[in-house]
Amino acid sequence: MGPLSGIKVVELGGLIAAPYATSILAQFGAEVVKIEAPGKGDPLRRWRKVHKGTSYWWYSLNRNKKSVALDLKSERGRRIAFELLKRADIVVENFRPGYLESLGLGPETLLRENPKLILVRISGYGQTGPYKDKPGFAAVAEAVGGLRYVSGYPDRPPVRVGISLGDSLASLHGVIGALLALHHLKSGGKGQVVDVALYESVFNLMESLIPEYSALGHIRERTGSALPGIAPSNSYPCQDGDVVIAGNSDGIFVRLMEAIGRKDLAQDARLAHNEGRAAHIEEIDSAIGAWTERRASADVLRALDKAEVPCAKAFSAKDIHEDPHYRARGMIEPHRLNDGTQLDLPGIAPKLSETPGETRWLGPALGEHTSEVLASLGLDEAEVEALRKEGVVS
Repeated sequence: MGPLSGIKVVELGGLIAAPYATSILAQFGAEVVKIEAPGKGDPLRRWRKVHKGTSYWWYSLNRNKKSVALDLKSERGRRIAFELLKRADIVVENFRPGYLESLGLGPETLLRENPKLILVRISGYGQTGPYKDKPGFAAVAEAVGGLRYVSGYPDRPPVRVGISLGDSLASLHGVIGALLALHHLKSGGKGQVVDVALYESVFNLMESLIPEYSALGHIRERTGSALPGIAPSNSYPCQDGDVVIAGNSDGIFVRLMEAIGRKDLAQDARLAHNEGRAAHIEEIDSAIGAWTERRASADVLRALDKAEVPCAKAFSAKDIHEDPHYRARGMIEPHRLNDGTQLDLPGIAPKLSETPGETRWLGPALGEHTSEVLASLGLDEAEVEALRKEGVVS
């Protein structure tokens, strides 16, 4: 019984943005019905590494959901979808703007039938504006949102993070919007549309980018592994790889300099505060690098842990899977597939003391819950079987 127990959610769309948003809602107790195309299903079922035709990612991203295989291109399928949507508390979709309306399932229709409905719409550029009809995936959103321009080294083209960050950020904004809208309902308000754009979800994380440009004409450029204007915070070479060190608060900086044998810098009045350190970052980074490059990473981390300086190596999947802190926090969940295959999933965050999230079941087979969900609409097995023969459901 999670905090969202009793909340009914319908998911339309596929791949990452809408499914990740509904996955979070499902982890905390919402009943999520995922509508997929018969025969094909969500393309993510076959993305990346697969096991017997189904991706490992699928089992994680779509845990706790009910799969209904329903053909939205058929009139009968759209009528069934309409019955599901108008009974929902939250609908989450990530079609291109206008597609839901073309199915006769737009917000005016749905909110007229259910004035308390919350419709979360996730798209590349939002539901309005001159770019609204342009296709927009995470990679493009990260570019338009400003993230790609500042990512990488100044003498090289921009780089991407090795995940679909724009999608996941949009998902989180969708969840935030849905929860805000739920609170509004509890305060006596009415349902509403939550318009989430991938590029805006990225842009929302860009810190001082626009205020600095507006006031000073300053354009932040790529700075590699350093954090511009905040010092020291960088990746430093060791004998066996790099470590990340963040010594950018005043007290931590002093402890860091003392730990590396540079009390002169610890006591240097020029470096007492961040603005001074940022102005002399080359000198500071050179001192830290000269100390780390003569040592193994384990020795560096041990010394800095003792000095209470934030530090770590960059964790690989193997490092994460074997890490005792991840295990102690329940962030590696052991599960098994139906054929007995061991499959560990990421644990659930955030940690709620009274109503924690949970994994009740793994991502379902295509159409696994079609009969169950259609029965909740009053269709008997004979009607469902007739729909199967017509190809409306599977």
